Amino acid sequence: MALKLWLSFLLLQVTHGVQSPRGQWTANIPTKITVLQGSCVVIPCTFTFPMPTSKKILNRWIGFWKKGNKVVSTNIPKWKIPKEYKKRTQFLGDLTSRNCTMLLDGVRMTDVGSFYFRIEMPQYKRYSYIQNPVTINVTRNPQPPSLSVKRDGKVIATCSVTHSCPSIPPQLSWSRSGIVISHIKKLNQLKWKTVSTLIFQPLPADFNKPLNCTVKYRGGKQAKSSTILKI
Repeated sequence: MALKLWLSFLLLQVTHGVQSPRGQWTANIPTKITVLQGSCVVIPCTFTFPMPTSKKILNRWIGFWKKGNKVVSTNIPKWKIPKEYKKRTQFLGDLTSRNCTMLLDGVRMTDVGSFYFRIEMPQYKRYSYIQNPVTINVTRNPQPPSLSVKRDGKVIATCSVTHSCPSIPPQLSWSRSGIVISHIKKLNQLKWKTVSTLIFQPLPADFNKPLNCTVKYRGGKQAKSSTILKI
């Protein structure tokens, strides 16, 4: 349900901020995205095209995401995807709503490069949006989470991390037990934030020792942030 909600929200948005005229072949796609190796990324995409002058009913919509000449994702269920992308991509967009969003999972160093979208309407026209590609950059090192602590009788510690895949968000965990409240917040078209808040009544044993927050990203990579509770 959460995936459907944010995906429907994408239908109302464009990555470059201005909706392109419906009379042009234009794809609204981010120009660059940096992704952690092994993690996943949702590439938001909407497109426009010149409306046919005839009264043809457009009832067939075929979409492809391509890297060079390779088809890496499509809305055709039985299409033969190359082995290196098979089961790693998912076509999320509804083409009838001009949405061409794609998910790429298990990101590899070999994914570095440009991807572009192609639309085919057999009863009308076909077009490759090669002028509107997205470049994927891959980083090996995970970012540690942001950690802050407030004291007001109780300890209220907040840990957060940004990411690019809302359907499979990073997991945050604490080195101490307590009441944990978690949520995910959309920052923009490309970034979401996972936030975890830990609330506990400190004991003498909690002071002058580290309080750790660990993030585990999709793919298994981890990073940690620590703070020392002072008396």
